[in-house]
Amino acid sequence: MDRKATAVWKGNIQNGKGELTTESGVLRNTAYTFNTRFGSDLGTNPEELIGAAHAGCFTMALSGALMKQGFTADRLETTAVVTVQKEGEGFTITSSKLNLIAEVPEIDAKTFQSIAEEAKVGCPVSKLLKANITLHVEFRSSQRDTRATP
Repeated sequence: MDRKATAVWKGNIQNGKGELTTESGVLRNTAYTFNTRFGSDLGTNPEELIGAAHAGCFTMALSGALMKQGFTADRLETTAVVTVQKEGEGFTITSSKLNLIAEVPEIDAKTFQSIAEEAKVGCPVSKLLKANITLHVEFRSSQRDTRATP
């Protein structure tokens, strides 16, 4: 399975402009510039896209890992915070912090945490990143009352 994205850049790094397009068409000539990456201009940037990819990949991996153990989440919401820092003459992605809010019925917090940690390590995007990856979990057990009512 191959997935494709294309970047086109015109001009120098500080005043130039780029566009990103994905094969699926979800991104189509989406603007990115020096100021969308290092400032606050409207547009996207590689780190934001890596964050989206990491959050999406981890959340799907966790859903699959839960299914293998016989659990189905009511809701999994992951935010990835990707940090870029100056290193020497360039920049490095130093970390991706995954923040998860999880609502999963009929599972205890310890078992859930163990499954989530395995999904963090096993997610293909986690394997790709050479950054420090952390996971913070806010677990909300939605234990259902299975007792019969008179």
